[in-house]
Amino acid sequence: MQRTPRNRFDTLVQDLHQALQPDEHFTLGYEGECSQFIRFNHGKVRQAGQVEQAMASLRLLQAGRQAHLTFTLCGDAALDRARLHEALAQLRQTLPLLPEDPWLSLDDRAWQSLSQQLPPLPDGETVLDQLQHAADGLDLVGIYAAGPISRGFASSAGARGWHEASSFNLDWSVFHANGQAVKANYAGQVWCPDAFAARLDHCRTQLDALGRPTLTLAPGRYRAYLAPAALDEIAGLLAWGGFSAQALASGNSALQRLYAGEAQLAPMVSLHEQVSGSLSPAFSDEGSPRQDVRLVDRGRADGRLVSARSAVELALDANGADSGESPCALSLAPGTLAQADILAHLGTGLYISNLWYLNYSDLPAARMTGLTRFATFWVEDGQLQAPVSTMRFDDSLYDLLGDQLEALTCERELILSTSTYGQRQTGSSHLPGALVKALTLTL
Repeated sequence: MQRTPRNRFDTLVQDLHQALQPDEHFTLGYEGECSQFIRFNHGKVRQAGQVEQAMASLRLLQAGRQAHLTFTLCGDAALDRARLHEALAQLRQTLPLLPEDPWLSLDDRAWQSLSQQLPPLPDGETVLDQLQHAADGLDLVGIYAAGPISRGFASSAGARGWHEASSFNLDWSVFHANGQAVKANYAGQVWCPDAFAARLDHCRTQLDALGRPTLTLAPGRYRAYLAPAALDEIAGLLAWGGFSAQALASGNSALQRLYAGEAQLAPMVSLHEQVSGSLSPAFSDEGSPRQDVRLVDRGRADGRLVSARSAVELALDANGADSGESPCALSLAPGTLAQADILAHLGTGLYISNLWYLNYSDLPAARMTGLTRFATFWVEDGQLQAPVSTMRFDDSLYDLLGDQLEALTCERELILSTSTYGQRQTGSSHLPGALVKALTLTL
């Protein structure tokens, strides 16, 4: 019988329990994937391949000290067991050389968590056939990644978590002959040919508009619509410490004023860390069950992300955040604006499909700057008029999602992480689009 990733993980855990000495404790993390990758260029396959890999992270704790080591697994039971015992021996040699860790925290609960979301995914040939048919005549460049991702956790206290979820992510751009491009993405767990075809049809509409003479706007404040992909860039920047208990305690959070009650967002803004039902595991890399956390409630700060380590240092209740205290499944509540009515409600202003290269221009003021790369259009009387040359915006979150926020769309888009650096990631966001009264363009 073929051994599954979960079987291999369970075997390692059993070996660890048997090898453990009376005064030792351990945690063991597991990260694995079996992924198909297909790269496209000019709408045709450029490269295709399969990646199967797994890594284990062993942490050994003894007398207030801890050390950890990460090693790769090969799938051969004997070799993996040898690597595990070699890692254990190295950590035993290292631990006596380390000082005691004042913020050491080990969850001693024997919690259990099991999630397996393994809907059937389309085979590569089916995706290729549909893509080549729908993208006929388009200069399409992109990458398709699909397959199951697995995460595991176990501890000497008896905690055990296993998460396995299949998903696909098709990320692409289509180029006009003039060099401009439309960027798009289709991701999820259930492939719907009609939904994919609709995405490509939308790309064709925008691509046709990119063929018109480019308009260069003067710096100033403009009415604007931010598509979910553009809003995802803003949410991604906020994830860098924005909701982190550690960053808030040290004064390094962009949302310091929000959590201090000195500023607020629009009442329609409610943000949650929505782990339940997402593609992220229901347990942290530190070994605690993750909780859904209400981060912003009707424009006002509410909860924050607290890791086990921060809980000890800051005397807070941990809620299962990873050590980096960034959201893994950020969800913004929908509004009432129908997608079909976006251009009509925008009237005259900017339609922004994507933002790019975001950073903070003033961290304490939650002020962000970035570029309007890819398909950004000037709209008049509810009609696309012309593509707009790349511009830099510089604006505060307290304006964009505060006083200047007019509406959020009732339809939301599930955006999965496209990162494949080292391995595919499980992070996601569930976001509407946003209509704002004014966005500041600087150059």
